[in-house]
Amino acid sequence: MSKELMDALELLEREKNISRDSLFDAIENSLLTACKNNFGRVENIKVEVDRNTCDFKCYAEKEVVETADDVMDSFIEISLDDAKKISKKAKIGDMIDVPVNSKEFGRIATQNAKNVILQKIREEERGAIYNEYYTKEHDIVTGVVQRYIGKNVSINLGKADAILNENEMVKGEIYKPTDRIKVYILEVKNGSKGPRILVSRTHPDLVKRLFEQEVAEIQDGTVEIKSIAREAGSRTKLAVYSKNPNVDAVGACVGVNGSRVNLIVDELRGEKIDVVNWDDNPGNLIQNALSPAKIVAVFADPDEKSAKVVVPDYQLSLAIGKEGQNARLAARLTGYKIDIKSETQAKDTPGFRMEDYMDDEDEEYTDDDYQNEYDESEESDYENSDEVDVESSEE
Repeated sequence: MSKELMDALELLEREKNISRDSLFDAIENSLLTACKNNFGRVENIKVEVDRNTCDFKCYAEKEVVETADDVMDSFIEISLDDAKKISKKAKIGDMIDVPVNSKEFGRIATQNAKNVILQKIREEERGAIYNEYYTKEHDIVTGVVQRYIGKNVSINLGKADAILNENEMVKGEIYKPTDRIKVYILEVKNGSKGPRILVSRTHPDLVKRLFEQEVAEIQDGTVEIKSIAREAGSRTKLAVYSKNPNVDAVGACVGVNGSRVNLIVDELRGEKIDVVNWDDNPGNLIQNALSPAKIVAVFADPDEKSAKVVVPDYQLSLAIGKEGQNARLAARLTGYKIDIKSETQAKDTPGFRMEDYMDDEDEEYTDDDYQNEYDESEESDYENSDEVDVESSEE
């Protein structure tokens, strides 16, 4: 029995990630429970389980009295003659350990002991699963779609099921049973029936974690994701910075011929991704964030966290984007409230002067190249451009 018990404990420890010590504690508690059910009391009952051999002893500690007539409570007292049968050195007044034969326990006591062990195993298993996924909170995992629960979706993560709520789903995405998808763990709660795991497909950090997985330069800290703005299912803007001047941050994230970014786009089921360079100069950063639109001039007010931007007339719709999306994402990415005007609108504004939109460092925004006709069919070149718009076209 000891060998079989040892094998069972090793199996539980390996497959369920349950510590052996907690299982030994459960066995000891189950024996105490069985004793209580059998005798009605356990104040002098002791249980010892050898952690190495799985041998266990159950005994009652009793006081030695002179004769059987002096025994007032047989549960806590024993006559000297009976004590001598256990230990020849027993003397009146000594405390002696009297073995308890657990095999004589009734069926109910045995069943209750079994339930104590099973309950402890379930609790430890739930605790192990909770601890495993709690450490993955705010990270991404791969799950398998199981079924719809109302408007929510149950996702199997391997050892536990997670819930993808309706408001965390990407609009337009359809989840079919057995589909493998990556999700972002929002929160892990410990409940009475096991851990409750909430996941998301819309959180901006889902995209961030995907880039961290795919881009080696981000993993080793050479490239840093400074900011991210996302409208799930449509477009994401990502601002990246390289700590090594010899490493192109945008190029590292995009990969050769877009190999890295396209893997992420596929995982996000076609969501467009703009990867731009981070710049500590707010003007430069706003110009990058409004990519692929060309900018004539930028005036940023760091105190007010606001910026005025002038673009060529034919670039206004591109800068603003469909339903204002490009400007909206740029504002989230930079943290600035951005006011975009065309050159004509700016010149028609009372008191407008172009020099108010520029400082000495902003001369690059007025380069004559920006006045050339913009080819609306032109797409960003992954290899030659510092600003990337995956599958971009004028909206």
